[in-house]
Amino acid sequence: MDYYFLTQLKNSSFANALLKTKDALQREGFGVLTEIDMKATLKNKLDVDFHNYKILGACNPSLAYEALKAEDKIGTMLPCNVILQEKEQNFIEIAAVDPAASMKAVNNEALIKIAETVREKLRTVIENISV
Repeated sequence: MDYYFLTQLKNSSFANALLKTKDALQREGFGVLTEIDMKATLKNKLDVDFHNYKILGACNPSLAYEALKAEDKIGTMLPCNVILQEKEQNFIEIAAVDPAASMKAVNNEALIKIAETVREKLRTVIENISV
């Protein structure tokens, strides 16, 4: 089973792909809580060069609240990560975690139903980025 959803943007700048991703997340009710610039972090911490790579910590507040009510330790798996990476110039890969895949490790039917809702929203996000 795949643990992520993926799309690719050709002839797109990294900045434009980031804006499209944030817009698509917002349309599905997600906010970005964290934004980790792996390229800058790896340069700063290890003095290595790496391609553009950002990790967005996305959260749908109402669904996160429902998940926390169903399973109080689920915060260890929140927020949902979305990554953008540019391995080749102007060719951007965007992937989002499939929360239903990771939540199957938790034996809680209510939580799995919430994760399936989040899954569909994140799948829609990924599908709508290239539009």
